[in-house]
Amino acid sequence: MNHSLDISHRDPDLFGLLYGFRFLPGERGREIDSATALRCLQDDNDHDNGEFLWLHLNLAHAACERWMKSHLQLPEEFFEALHEGSRSTRIEHVDSALLAVVNDVVFNLSSMVSSDVSTLWVCVRSKLIVSARLQPLHSVDKLRSSVKAGECFRSPSELLVHLLRDQGEVLTQIVRKTSLSVDQVEDELLSSRLSTNRAELGANRRVLVRLQRLLALEPGSLLRLLNRPPPWLQKEDVKELRKSTEEFALIINDLTALGERIKLLQEEIAANLNEQSNRTLFTLTVVTVLALPINIIAGFFGMNVGGVPLSQDPHGFWVLVALVATFTVIAGRWAFRKRGDY
Repeated sequence: MNHSLDISHRDPDLFGLLYGFRFLPGERGREIDSATALRCLQDDNDHDNGEFLWLHLNLAHAACERWMKSHLQLPEEFFEALHEGSRSTRIEHVDSALLAVVNDVVFNLSSMVSSDVSTLWVCVRSKLIVSARLQPLHSVDKLRSSVKAGECFRSPSELLVHLLRDQGEVLTQIVRKTSLSVDQVEDELLSSRLSTNRAELGANRRVLVRLQRLLALEPGSLLRLLNRPPPWLQKEDVKELRKSTEEFALIINDLTALGERIKLLQEEIAANLNEQSNRTLFTLTVVTVLALPINIIAGFFGMNVGGVPLSQDPHGFWVLVALVATFTVIAGRWAFRKRGDY
């Protein structure tokens, strides 16, 4: 055993390996460390017994990328994709391997669904699937739980298909949770007792638009892959990949429809608030107009000049009160009758 295997045996996480699994035909995956993974990779070069590995790595580890370049025969495009940052989800065939860039929802222990999105880079070969990430991701955790629960996988590509399905389930949870929130806002709007902050709807819509943009599969790369799959990709895997992507596309459509529904609801709320503002402004205008004659009369009678009418009449004050009250009542009834027409 060489020096690198000794080091990895002493510290399985020295190279950023979060967890690894070894799959034998017809058997459940068995968790392995870095040393066992390297031995299995070396044995695969000598004979083919139908087994394959899944290695999940932490890119935040300083030595992770260097270790992958030294011990894993991955295409150069995979390492170039690591430095591209977050892009739209895609799956493409590169040098007898499948390269997948999957934007996934960040795993959050305090919440069932998180709105943060991070990127997962996946490379699939005939005997190996390597996944690397910077932050804990929700669908990868679901895939690991399935493996540890004893679910069997016939190939690395089936693991990738399962990952896409898990991602679809996470999206379904987001759509369901957001739909319940939108339903509540809509019910309050229809019952004219809307109290929900509009900022919450705006935040939900921004999250949905971001998820739609990042998580939607690129149709061009997927079409090229399905039309010309690598020779080692089994027909069952191609069929399952096509099926999972169709299901994923339906979920993205639901995501888009929910975003449009929130947009229409925002417009309806804005229209109602605008109508309320117009009514309030109209009321203030009417009150101001009705108070104008009183202020004018008070100004005239407050002048210190001679010839003020009704100044010597003992009933002059009440005459003016009657005139002002009559004018105010007539004008008020007319104004508020017009207000009811809006």
